[in-house]
Amino acid sequence: MTVQREQAAQQVRYDVVVVGGGAAGLSGALTLARARRSVLVIDAGRPRNAPAAHVHGYLAREGAPPAELLAEGRAEVTGYGGEIVTGSVVTAERMDAGGFRVVLEDGAMVEADRLLVTTGLVDELPEVPGVAERWGREVLHCPYCHGWEVRDRPIGVLATGPLAVHQALLWRQWSTNVTLFLHTWTGVGEEEYEQLAARDIAVVDGQVTGLEITGDRLTGVTLADSRTVGCEALVVAPLFTARGGLLAGLGLEPTEQERDGHVIGSCIAADPTGATAVPGVWVAGNVANLTEQVIGAAGAGVRAAAAINADLVAEDTRRAVAHRAVAHSRTWEDTSMTEDAKSGAELKSGAELWDARYAESDRIWSGNPNAALVRETTGLKPGRALDLGCGEGADAIWLAQQGWRVTATDISGIALGRAAGHAAEAGVADRIDWQRHDLGESFPEGEFDLVSAQFLHSWGEMPREKILRAAAEAVAPGGVLLIVGHAGYPSWEHNHPVDVPFPTPDEVLEALELPDGQWEVLVSEEHERIQTRPDGQPGTRTDNTLKVRRTG
Repeated sequence: MTVQREQAAQQVRYDVVVVGGGAAGLSGALTLARARRSVLVIDAGRPRNAPAAHVHGYLAREGAPPAELLAEGRAEVTGYGGEIVTGSVVTAERMDAGGFRVVLEDGAMVEADRLLVTTGLVDELPEVPGVAERWGREVLHCPYCHGWEVRDRPIGVLATGPLAVHQALLWRQWSTNVTLFLHTWTGVGEEEYEQLAARDIAVVDGQVTGLEITGDRLTGVTLADSRTVGCEALVVAPLFTARGGLLAGLGLEPTEQERDGHVIGSCIAADPTGATAVPGVWVAGNVANLTEQVIGAAGAGVRAAAAINADLVAEDTRRAVAHRAVAHSRTWEDTSMTEDAKSGAELKSGAELWDARYAESDRIWSGNPNAALVRETTGLKPGRALDLGCGEGADAIWLAQQGWRVTATDISGIALGRAAGHAAEAGVADRIDWQRHDLGESFPEGEFDLVSAQFLHSWGEMPREKILRAAAEAVAPGGVLLIVGHAGYPSWEHNHPVDVPFPTPDEVLEALELPDGQWEVLVSEEHERIQTRPDGQPGTRTDNTLKVRRTG
């Protein structure tokens, strides 16, 4: 990553990426770090309460400067192993292999299994000269945040909507000298005038055109008719707009939030834990609740973090159960599955089985293309290729390097994620379309000049003959179908499940049910090869190859 760091990020994929480093984000990150999750906080460094001198209503931290509170929070997060970087996230996207990728303004990218977005909101202030410059000082909104500091002073309330009377009545609790400036609002009713009069709240007609500042302090407001009315604090009602643009790529758009039937702003909708409509994405703080104070935002961050950790625990458990089903087995390339493991595997989906298998280590296969593929496709004119069961992508990458445009499929999202990474490293990412398919349920669309099925075997139930017939149908006229499989167990494997078929090339050809006169057989053979046994000693393995061309 090229972003400035408070603490250098040590990895590019995390359990959780937290976007936003305010009270909600840091509290969530602290909870996750203490739960022993890898967590990265990306913070743009633009806290909403930066103009304010102090934080109020935060038990045991009453009056703390906002910058001080955040600095101590960052130290606590990093003290438990969390990482923090300075940067702006511009978009987030779901990856085909699972999890999310966030893209920063400078082009840097990181990945995460879960996202916690705590980007807060933007206060859209009334367009009155001087208001923005005094925001957070004498221009205020929340009486619980700042009412005590302006108690007993002359307080003005700028009316810009139907909540103005409510604001004036509320601020009357902190001062007996409250004035409601009607400004552009004309909707005050008789009953509301009666309420204002009963509480000795003055009402001033006319549009406010500016603020009077004396010695860098607010001393009054000026009206369109040149009058000046004294006040030392001015209450406004901003339009609260959630900073949720980065979530648009995930299909999450801000929704309007109302109070007493009046729209006060927009937020990202979520349940009480912060979970959004997109699985794996949580929100907390003002981006989800426009009226949340600092202490409430911190609490929301903790709630969201606990929900995220529980969700990750559930996923960890699912993976562990799937992994247990194949814990005593290896792939068809080294040893077969025990009867007990096979029995357990039948209860799991193919995706779970293969994800568990790939999760065992960072690399399962050698990274080299299958020798039969190289041998049988060398000399073919490159066109469109389909690789069925691509695994970590070695065959697809080799084909792309030879000039083919490749559609590569696998049932495992983990395998596809690795394959895409290897393709990027090899410089052929733009020549390969990675697609996740359970081939027994779905099949890639289109016609191909080469369809390759290399060692298309599986522990669980798989309709291999149905898949291979679909593969034949996907071959374009003049194209080639190449099927390579095992002809039997390796020489060192003696515990054979009795119901696993290893068809001969002739049996594979017969099962394809190819129309007469439309195909020619180019290769149909068995061959023995040397393979290293699990104990490191050489062994033998017999495979078979069927290569046919569609002639019509």
